[in-house]
Amino acid sequence: MDQVQQEVLDIFTRTGALMRGHFVLRSGLHSGHFFQCAQVCQNMAAVTRLTELLIPRLADLEFDTILAPAMGGLVIGQEVARQTGKRYVFAEKVDDKLAIRRGFTFREGERVLVVEDVITRGGRVNEALNLIKSGGGMAVGVSVLVDRSEGKASFEVPAVSLLELSFPTYAAENLPAELSAIPVSKPGS
Repeated sequence: MDQVQQEVLDIFTRTGALMRGHFVLRSGLHSGHFFQCAQVCQNMAAVTRLTELLIPRLADLEFDTILAPAMGGLVIGQEVARQTGKRYVFAEKVDDKLAIRRGFTFREGERVLVVEDVITRGGRVNEALNLIKSGGGMAVGVSVLVDRSEGKASFEVPAVSLLELSFPTYAAENLPAELSAIPVSKPGS
């Protein structure tokens, strides 16, 4: 783990964003660890620092606009937009699907970067990419704070993460004994 990744992990630990227990992830998989980015996002100094660490990794991506999927990407997406001076829009959940609302639109060919907090399978990010395409914009990349997909999440555009840290995940019917002995919670994503 390099110095930047260690600093990121320290921020997540200090703010209580890296949780231990028995969790059901948005993907439906179970894990003994959960990244609750809402915990880190209530500390704006931490959000500012995470974004300062993330932006250099975006140097090869040219974008006009940030699109953040609700809820996880909202705070970090807005801070990336603020620090880069770019336009910021967000997608919100409507019947558990992402939608562009509130009069947000994309110009034809507008270069859009998706900014998310954590990915496990990348489902919300792929929904966001589809919204950009169907709205006439051009997705140029994906940026996430934490990629816990073990390299399995794939997108049609380049993806950049601040921290790649994977913990084992399990289908409900294949839980190890030590995890099934702990009460399960679904903290929300």
